[in-house]
Amino acid sequence: MAGRVFFSVSMSLDGYVAPEPVTTVDDIFAPENRDDPEVRRWMGQWMELQQWIFPLRFFRENLKFGPGGEEGVADDIARETFERTGASVMGRRMFDLGERSWPEEAPFHTPVFVVTHRGRDPWERPGGTTFHFVTDGIEAALDRAREAAGDRDVRLAGGGTTILRYVNAGLVDEFTVAVSPVLFGAGTRLFEGVDASRVALEPIRSEPSSRTTHLTYAVHRR
Repeated sequence: MAGRVFFSVSMSLDGYVAPEPVTTVDDIFAPENRDDPEVRRWMGQWMELQQWIFPLRFFRENLKFGPGGEEGVADDIARETFERTGASVMGRRMFDLGERSWPEEAPFHTPVFVVTHRGRDPWERPGGTTFHFVTDGIEAALDRAREAAGDRDVRLAGGGTTILRYVNAGLVDEFTVAVSPVLFGAGTRLFEGVDASRVALEPIRSEPSSRTTHLTYAVHRR
């Protein structure tokens, strides 16, 4: 039996899943750019958005930071998200950013299918992550991810534009947003351009934790 297609993202209280892009430099992760004001602004906002996950025991385990870390609702949700995922799909822009910032043992530990216009040989990393580059569209990438995942679920890892393409195509079964208590004012909105006439949501659960609120919805065709 095929698993479900879902996404799980952090979102600011005003609806953004990423800060406003940096336009002053090409590579925000290059050491020589770390003092650029726009890079510092982007990094600061991103850290605020994701601040709920960094202290978790699961986060420390997954990135091999050593023992310790917080347990509780947020840790359970992060662990459940990882354990249900048999394969992931992401857009090329997210991959390009991650290639420069992920550790050598990328934190997915499953096959990852990158939706792109630029082909490339598979990129295998230690720890079970292999990136595959799919040039024939979002449905082809999802088909390959479903096959790789078996009876586990497929996670749409991001970014926001790629997630929205899957939502508008009616290919998402469920999602969770971790609403962080921060305001961006500008950036990448999760549902900017959504075809609301085709999407109906069913609340599944709402779980507050010490730093965020996790909202889960089933997605149906309207």
